Amino acid sequence: MQSTARVFPDNAHRAMGDVNLQASLARFSQGFPVKRRLAIDRLPEFDSLRDAARDIKNHTLENLDFYLERFEEKVTENGGRVHWCADAESARQTVLSICRESGAHTVTKGKSMIGEEIGINEFLEEHSVAPIETDLGEYIIQLRHEPPSHIIAPAIHLSKEQVADSFREHHAEYPADRPLEEPRAMLDEARTVLRRKFLQAEVGITGANMLVAETGSIVLVTNEGNGDLTQTLPQVQIVIASLEKVVPTLEDASTILRLLARSATGQDLSVYTTFTTGPRRPEDLDGPPAFHVLLLDNGRSRMLGNEFREMLRCIRCGACINHCPIYGAIGGHAYGWVYSGPMGAVLIPNLIGVDEAGHLPNASTLCGRCEEVCPMRIPLPRMLRKLRDQQFEKKLSAKPVRWGLAGWAFVARRPALYQMVMQIGVAALAALGRKRGRFRWLPMASGWTGARDLPAPQGFTFQEMWSARGGRRQ
Repeated sequence: MQSTARVFPDNAHRAMGDVNLQASLARFSQGFPVKRRLAIDRLPEFDSLRDAARDIKNHTLENLDFYLERFEEKVTENGGRVHWCADAESARQTVLSICRESGAHTVTKGKSMIGEEIGINEFLEEHSVAPIETDLGEYIIQLRHEPPSHIIAPAIHLSKEQVADSFREHHAEYPADRPLEEPRAMLDEARTVLRRKFLQAEVGITGANMLVAETGSIVLVTNEGNGDLTQTLPQVQIVIASLEKVVPTLEDASTILRLLARSATGQDLSVYTTFTTGPRRPEDLDGPPAFHVLLLDNGRSRMLGNEFREMLRCIRCGACINHCPIYGAIGGHAYGWVYSGPMGAVLIPNLIGVDEAGHLPNASTLCGRCEEVCPMRIPLPRMLRKLRDQQFEKKLSAKPVRWGLAGWAFVARRPALYQMVMQIGVAALAALGRKRGRFRWLPMASGWTGARDLPAPQGFTFQEMWSARGGRRQ
């Protein structure tokens, strides 16, 4: 996938002017966040599970080499094969080589952000192998030649009318005047089309929510069952997973599963949670005779050794995205690459460089909601600030931003001047906003007021309250 993160401000402005997108985002805010809250309220030990899961991942990252090697040993013992891939090109070539060895012309795919990251669909198409997305959301956006706009709900940006139009355009074997007003009708049509693809495919490609070192198993979580059909029907299964997906034991995987669905979709557990261990054995009724796991680095080793290591705890639940006011205003495509929201604003610059994606860490109010809801307690605001530091140090920030910060620093280093400027500014804003209590527009602040009102200052400033207390805490 070609990145457009470099022009994030332009992407964001277009997204805010997209009427269909804004309508979809307005509905989105009433879905996953509400369901998550209800699911967590039913689980009193949720916070203790978060602590346990954080500790599991920290321990794993500290001993990543050991657990990855252990995972490889177990996969090999079970009859599978592990391929170590340093970067996206290595992973693409490995997938193509396996497809060619098996004579594959059609490949079915389960939803995989790693697949998006390495651009596997486009690459296979260029080499005469047809990839078919089998997750309904991914299938829809594949028809439309669009990237996913959310890591768990890839077509969340579309209305049902847009989906119906895409089905009418691409499913030419059906009558043009067939009724597609109801979601059920579209679902049934997609199921019929995809069932034929499942039966034709020689190779199935999936991601993995976790890799279990203890057994050499992969854990795959879906709600549609397409992942199981992708795994079991073809003669060859290819699993593509990044290095940090490994966990030590089945018990550790079970702990994280108790957090994953609740944080993602508000379910106690996803409809399908499948543990797959190697290729089909003689006594098995189904499953692929050949089983391949690709372990992808693609920048993870570099993160393992720097201040962004904690980002590797991410389990791709999307909770931070679902609660982010920036994502809620612009959607996922504006971020310009595979990932979006707070986790994307940290991960993308680490994977493709601050030079390319330096705007993304600025796409945050630093309200802290992302860290509050993260099941793995990842300190996303701190990492966003660190990336902003890197951007500033490399002089990649826009000149007005650097000049503004320099001016603020000049004033902030002079307490008397700072206090005078703040008193004048706060008094002016308070006076202008006294009638309404908020501002619908302010000069040089349209980026904020275009999506929300700015509260007018009320009461005393911190400095005034501090002075009134004689510099003492109460």
